[in-house]
Amino acid sequence: MLFFGALLRTVNAYAAPSATEDLVPTTIERRDVGPKDVEIEIAYAGICHSDIHTVRGDWGPQHYPLTVGHEIVGVVTEVGAEVSKHKVGDRVGVGCMVNSCRECENCKAGEEQYCLKGNTGTYGAKDRDGSITQGGYSTHVVVDEDFVLRVPESISYESAAPLLCAGITTYSPLAHWNAGPGKKVAVVGMGGLGHMAVKIAHAMGAEVTVLSQTLSKKEDGLKFGADHYYATNDEQTFKDLRNTFDLIINTVSAPIDLNSYFKLLTLDGTFVSVGAPGEPLPVTVFTLFSNRRSFAGSTIGGIRETQEMLDFCAEHGIEPETELIEANQINDAYERVLKSDVRYRFVIDAKTFA
Repeated sequence: MLFFGALLRTVNAYAAPSATEDLVPTTIERRDVGPKDVEIEIAYAGICHSDIHTVRGDWGPQHYPLTVGHEIVGVVTEVGAEVSKHKVGDRVGVGCMVNSCRECENCKAGEEQYCLKGNTGTYGAKDRDGSITQGGYSTHVVVDEDFVLRVPESISYESAAPLLCAGITTYSPLAHWNAGPGKKVAVVGMGGLGHMAVKIAHAMGAEVTVLSQTLSKKEDGLKFGADHYYATNDEQTFKDLRNTFDLIINTVSAPIDLNSYFKLLTLDGTFVSVGAPGEPLPVTVFTLFSNRRSFAGSTIGGIRETQEMLDFCAEHGIEPETELIEANQINDAYERVLKSDVRYRFVIDAKTFA
């Protein structure tokens, strides 16, 4: 168990000074622990493609300097006087959001990720005190207890971090569109999100097919639970698989020919995007008319569903494939992510922020 000492308002971190500069070591401020707050000493922080998109301004202008990171696991080091869900010493995690309005229809339904007033992102969002939230590339974080997850003991500490984004981002649409026995599910892309989608869909009992640019990761895909593996750089793939899948989960953040993939859906099949390219993609609606196909989007899950995902992964022995790095390797890791040169998720050892 890691303990770096007493609560400090100023903590060590890595931040992006601008959209065009490398991340650098710095310090950031965390608020004092309030009545409903939990202070977490961060053990590991995952690197998500969203971190890179955000700091580089791909999804819009940001407030700099910015510390990103929304795949956080650590140990509770202090709790507020009114906290009832967590105690000092607990293994916990924080994902992509740290607050929501709690009052709208979606929040009351346990779907805080779709808060009608906008949930408060773990980084780059306006916090309740008016400051901009700073993420998990740091030694400590203070979060409202309602947005802190319990990490099951059976999940290895290091591996738990990517579940807080990659795990729930793929689990949520698979659960919502009822992936399971008798369903044919395709996963587009075999990266950080894709390999989790394969593992989770397989554990749910679906017949799983990977659609990847090449066959270079076929051995891994089959090992993770895929029943079939096809290369999308082969035009024959799109001919052989027409009208095949009940559900397609698109995990890539690069442009793809959506209409070609729509044609792979069977009657009432659904194509769900969880990857988010930086530019719009054209859609031909007549392709959707055929077979009554649906095109949908999905983001993360709510707190209830995220805890459900963690418990599901613990029950089925599902963990992401990770590569542990130190803080001074973050910028190199970003370049490797952009080149798809990681199998399959980078995790930062938070001790190296100190």
